[in-house]
Amino acid sequence: MKQIRLLSAAAFLAATLPALAEPAPAEPKVLADGADAKSKRVENLHQARFIEIFLAARDAKTGTLVAACYNTLFTPAGIPASRDTAPQALVERLDFDKMKTEFGVLNASLNGPKLWLPNWTEIETGVERDFNGIKAIWVAQLNMGDNKGGVGETTPYKPVTIARKSGLGWNKGTKVALLDDADGNTWIMKGFQLGLKPQHTYDEFLAAGGGQFKKLPAGWKFRIITLEKDLIETPEGGVATIMADEFFNVYDKTGPGMSNYKP
Repeated sequence: MKQIRLLSAAAFLAATLPALAEPAPAEPKVLADGADAKSKRVENLHQARFIEIFLAARDAKTGTLVAACYNTLFTPAGIPASRDTAPQALVERLDFDKMKTEFGVLNASLNGPKLWLPNWTEIETGVERDFNGIKAIWVAQLNMGDNKGGVGETTPYKPVTIARKSGLGWNKGTKVALLDDADGNTWIMKGFQLGLKPQHTYDEFLAAGGGQFKKLPAGWKFRIITLEKDLIETPEGGVATIMADEFFNVYDKTGPGMSNYKP
């Protein structure tokens, strides 16, 4: 009987040890696309059309959900004469399920199409990827928190952090859209959402003013100003705080740790 028990134990160990020895799933290669990023400056960006593509996966070291971010504005090709780096026909043909399989990620999602609102950007760029004819380059890694559905399911007015070694600049005389929150923070609109089926132009949105906001938290205010001096954003420690509104326009926090002043 003792020999049978020993044989049974040996059989159990033989069956379980290979499973225990299996290596952890490899981290998708895209999470290393910013490893050798190099800084560049791009001018004349105000109201250039772009998209961002997010590829989300678990960080191998921390287990947290992060997303590599790719932007069409900052590729070596530069800004075309049309100022459109994401042609509508190509955007409509993007296959995000195919991206998940191709890049081995948990989720692939779209931000935009949008208009970029800063006048210039200094940004670190990494690996360029081709997404079914649209070329976009790594620019940042987003902390997704508990959001498993992609950037399209971001909660409005909920700040998130993004690892982004970049500088953004709005020139004196530029008209900007701002949100003041109930804690005294001011947020500047960085990206105006067009979407696949635009409902209004940027100028029409500004003209509609704060009355169009239906989900703005209590104590928050939307306003539009013309800058009286250059606004320069350089996130402290390479980590920016951003958020989306109910229209999926994207804002960056201003003030200490983010910009040279709070407008």
